[in-house]
Amino acid sequence: MSTDLPRRAVLAGAVLTALSGCRSSRQPGSEPGPERRGPRSVLVAYFSRAGENYWNGGRRRLTIGNTQVVAETIGELIGTDVHRIDAADPYPDAYDPTVERNVREQRDDAKPAIANLLASIDRYDTVLLGSPIWNVRAPMIMSTFTEGLDFTGKIVHPFTTYAMSGLGTTERDYAATCPGATLGEGLAVRGEEATAAGPAAEAWLRRIGLKP
Repeated sequence: MSTDLPRRAVLAGAVLTALSGCRSSRQPGSEPGPERRGPRSVLVAYFSRAGENYWNGGRRRLTIGNTQVVAETIGELIGTDVHRIDAADPYPDAYDPTVERNVREQRDDAKPAIANLLASIDRYDTVLLGSPIWNVRAPMIMSTFTEGLDFTGKIVHPFTTYAMSGLGTTERDYAATCPGATLGEGLAVRGEEATAAGPAAEAWLRRIGLKP
């Protein structure tokens, strides 16, 4: 789901901070796992938001968010596990209140709680991290996700839906928050083009070696 929050929404003086650690003290087995789709050692983990979204300079109400559309497309193309990251405190349905909340979370370096925490990603070799781009970066809940898990030895590929900022700072941010991981090529899809992203996603999956 993509609501690419415009740069002008940033409060004056807001600073994007480097995040630390992708470690977790949680005990495996205490949280639900992802939807199982196949035997591959690849996890697609994404955050998405439906409701009122930015759309070609205006607003449009989506029943399924853009990032979810792309994530499910990727999952179908490679037949692997797909896990949707849900906020414990859901984001507003309306666009402007979501912008305001995101500004506060970025300003305060907040880590929104996740409703469906994963216990571990040990079984996976590769993790595809999907999100919209809000004010040049992934929503802060993606930092909650990465900081709660150990990405050591994993290959991480970001994918995003956006209005103006492409991959934003995701590559830099995940490199900082996932020590020990190898960052690979990302995929950026304009939110308005999410439903037609199949060919671009398939070409990307071939380039990164996840599809023959």
